[in-house]
Amino acid sequence: MSRDEASPNVKRKPLAGIRVADFTWVWAGPFCSLQLAHLGAEVIRVETASRTCVTRLLPPWPDAQPGVNRSGYFNQYNQGKRSLSLNLKDERAMEIARDLIRASDVVVENFAAGVFARMGLGYETCRALKPDVVMISLSGYGASGPESEYVSYGPAQVPLSGFSSVTGYRGWRPMHIGVSYGDPTAGLQGATAVLAALIHRRRTGQGQFIDLSQWESTMALLPEAILAQTMSGHAPERDGNRDPSWAPHAIYRCAGDDRWVSIAVADNAEWRALANVIEPALAADTRFASAAARKQNEDALDAAIGAWCATRTREEVRDTLQAARVAAFPVMTAKDLHDDPHLGSRDYFVELPHPEVGIRRHMGIPYRLHGTPIAVWRAAPCLGEDTDYVLRDVLGYREDRIEALRNASVLS
Repeated sequence: MSRDEASPNVKRKPLAGIRVADFTWVWAGPFCSLQLAHLGAEVIRVETASRTCVTRLLPPWPDAQPGVNRSGYFNQYNQGKRSLSLNLKDERAMEIARDLIRASDVVVENFAAGVFARMGLGYETCRALKPDVVMISLSGYGASGPESEYVSYGPAQVPLSGFSSVTGYRGWRPMHIGVSYGDPTAGLQGATAVLAALIHRRRTGQGQFIDLSQWESTMALLPEAILAQTMSGHAPERDGNRDPSWAPHAIYRCAGDDRWVSIAVADNAEWRALANVIEPALAADTRFASAAARKQNEDALDAAIGAWCATRTREEVRDTLQAARVAAFPVMTAKDLHDDPHLGSRDYFVELPHPEVGIRRHMGIPYRLHGTPIAVWRAAPCLGEDTDYVLRDVLGYREDRIEALRNASVLS
């Protein structure tokens, strides 16, 4: 079976028949087009060997062997896509790009605002090529405004969007949250916007331009802090793992080597359930009788819970508290997630053959559509792997023309 024959239920996928011209790189844009690929769109990623996407050059590397087709990072976020290699510095390659746009329903790009237009492929050009095209630009700051052309990366979106101002321990400086949160957030919201635009196109026959700001899409996930400022004039202070109103709300050390569990209690009923498990006398302790009282005596509260957790494994803590309907779960490591039986039972992980790295485990699709089954149909593409397919089967180029373009280094 070839890699192109591995897609189950192709015609039943929600976006079957939709083609995406994917001019993205790094993470935000590819994460957007990944969602469309998951839903069955044919996503054709336009790349070049002369300026390889940075994510093709990032670890982790299978067997510690680097290579442009071996990056675990790239291969995670480009599953189910095709790769067309073009040297866009050559006008003949630009004509191929324009032909691809003519043959596509959606165009995705995530350069800084204005860059794609200066390349000669802005929305007005795309609309002239394909009048009902849906185009999305996922720029750092949006297509308008005084900072629109600033350079941006996802890690910078974390402090810029306010997350760092509320992340860290009491009295400490602002801290990063540990992941480039602006990238996947923008990608997910961008995919949602594309789906809305496709529904609009089906209803009206009209395409449109989607202007997404990664800054704004990341801010949208921090409503509590921003609302606290706008409503009361005071933003929440940094306070470690504690919540402004819930208590207990923390991570506690358990028995074993670097084993931890998170516990969160939302109301008095959950607190009584937790107290009756740990020590029934706690339920009658006036220091913890209300949410306000528990917040006021949070150090003593955490000490009591921590002492109980310290003598038990994290699994024992989880099972005991979950049986009492208290939200508790171990702090998972990457290995824990890899081996987790629950995730395995849901077939969350994807293990598909890749031409260079073989079969490797990747994260899959986190939802199931029972009426229109979806699945990752193949591993991420090697650089330029689908160039001939796209030129021949999508754009209708003859073999002699393709060979001439290759000999002229247009397809690189």
